[in-house]
Amino acid sequence: MKKTILLALATAALAAPAIAEDHGHKHDAAHAAMHKAHQERMAKILADPSRAEDAKRDKYRHPAETFEFFRIHPNHVVGEYAPGGEWISRTLGRYMEGSGKFNGLFFSTTVFADEKTREGVKAGAAKFADDVAKVTGKPASDYRAFTLDAVPDGAKGTFDRIIVMRMIHNLMRWNMADQEIKRMRDLLKDDGLLGIEQHRAKADAPFSYADGSKGYVREADVIKFMEVNGFELVAKSEINANPKDSANWPDGVWTLPPVRRFDKENDAKYQAIGESDRMTLLFKKRP
Repeated sequence: MKKTILLALATAALAAPAIAEDHGHKHDAAHAAMHKAHQERMAKILADPSRAEDAKRDKYRHPAETFEFFRIHPNHVVGEYAPGGEWISRTLGRYMEGSGKFNGLFFSTTVFADEKTREGVKAGAAKFADDVAKVTGKPASDYRAFTLDAVPDGAKGTFDRIIVMRMIHNLMRWNMADQEIKRMRDLLKDDGLLGIEQHRAKADAPFSYADGSKGYVREADVIKFMEVNGFELVAKSEINANPKDSANWPDGVWTLPPVRRFDKENDAKYQAIGESDRMTLLFKKRP
């Protein structure tokens, strides 16, 4: 398993899956117990027979390692931005318990000129809790969803974690990145963390390729963008790296699985490569 890379931290990492540490935090008995509890809880969830279809993508998405790297605890208030196909929602929806609350954070509808699109986003938010509850067997009241331009009263400053999974490229190409990240920042507690997983362009990729239009973004650009918008990088990981991905497909990331939108005659080639090379970054809200 690939090693988690921590910034400004010289202590050794725990056995995989690795979890990022706060500066100065020691790997004490309490942390080791938390690590073990996460492994056991997530292993049980991932092995559930009802996940048979979702499990096919686990080898590319590394859910146990990724969620632990993001320091997600069952009793946290967690937001998933742009839930989409709800693959993550079906996993984290099972994981949360006790005082934990899982939230779907949907696009701000105000950025879309088309009325049909705006109504579609609202409809997705409206059915989110019921969708997740059907899978988890928990009551729909355990879940919540809203669009970022309609944040419920009292929600700001209450989130422990927010995750943005393979969505930064869309925020960039739709010219809504600054607005959405700032609104997510408002939701976080003062010590809240925001995790990003994103298709990674090569470090020397031209802006015309790494502007989000091809699905790939340069890691350095994402880090700088987040810093400008009130965040500080805590850690980064190679959990979701894929060196087989050349990240220079003329038709972008959608050439690769799971979409495989182009070049169907060479599908076996892309299946052998697998899903995209991805950065996995963790940021904290800056005062």
